[in-house]
Amino acid sequence: MKHTLTRFLSMLTLTCVTLFTATAGQAGDYSKPQELVAKGTAVFKSFMQDPNMEWFRNNVHNAKGIFIVPQMLRGGFIIGGSGGSGLLVAQDQKTGEWSYPAFYTMGAVSLGLQIGADASEIILMVMTEKGINAMLSTEFKLGGDVAVAAGPVGASAKAQTADILAFGRSKGLFGGISIEGAVVAPRYEWNNSYYNTPASPVDILIKKTMKNHQADELRAALPKKQGSRTKPLGS
Repeated sequence: MKHTLTRFLSMLTLTCVTLFTATAGQAGDYSKPQELVAKGTAVFKSFMQDPNMEWFRNNVHNAKGIFIVPQMLRGGFIIGGSGGSGLLVAQDQKTGEWSYPAFYTMGAVSLGLQIGADASEIILMVMTEKGINAMLSTEFKLGGDVAVAAGPVGASAKAQTADILAFGRSKGLFGGISIEGAVVAPRYEWNNSYYNTPASPVDILIKKTMKNHQADELRAALPKKQGSRTKPLGS
């Protein structure tokens, strides 16, 4: 009996790991970065129009960076996993101008009593310099290297103090969205491909030496930080 149970659990574990690997590999893994930009633009506009995202809509202009994952897939039984591709834009705190996008992956493996599958749209508001600096590294863990908290829902809700605030919408059997422990890393090949030259996250987000006008619609949809106008009043 004990041998049979052990064998069953081993087979179950192997099956779950295989399913997670396939899911994470396909999650939002669009064939071209241009497709990710187009989908990310649509998701951001949808969040801005969502009546449940009033706090997000009223405060997103204060973010130092916005990380959009159009599709984060998650599934599992006892052993679960999630994965997706995303894009990050950073705001110049002096001018309010947004950078062109840099591309990343985000994924995690989790253990616990869970069953089902879902697909989520996730937007992370990067609120601190520590959060931006983490995004410039080779990889980092949400909730480990930087503090992450669920973004408030409703106009009167108050945000927790955190480097990153997470907002998401999910459909499926899972009840909520959790990105604690997820690892975020740059997609260097996509960055180079999208800008047709070697392009690091620093070049794209901080130095702002990279441009691709296919992302102009996304940048135009991003609200600027209040008080960021450089033109004197009355001029």
